[in-house]
Amino acid sequence: MITMYGIKNCDTIKKARSWLDNAAIDFTFHDYKKDGLSATLVDQWLDELGWEALINKRGTTWRALPEPLKTQMDRTSARQVMLDNPSIIKRPLLDTGNQKILGFKPGDYESLFNQTH
Repeated sequence: MITMYGIKNCDTIKKARSWLDNAAIDFTFHDYKKDGLSATLVDQWLDELGWEALINKRGTTWRALPEPLKTQMDRTSARQVMLDNPSIIKRPLLDTGNQKILGFKPGDYESLFNQTH
């Protein structure tokens, strides 16, 4: 089963969801704010993708972090920040069961689903 993780009102999430709907691809949407985020899931993502890839350094959540935290961030502090502020995780995070893709680029989704369908 394909799962998309993110926040419902995010513009990029809306585009990605629309792309999947238009391509008739079944998926489940997991909203961090509504459905929560487990430490186990964050740990899996950290193992597979690394904290540097997962943290969105362009968003307001990142900008609001204290400067020492940003400059000294490591896996442990990134994990805690993601659990405390899931909005800081790059969106969407698409889990196909075999692969995880961060962000949304139509060409990437097209390549991925042309290979799997």
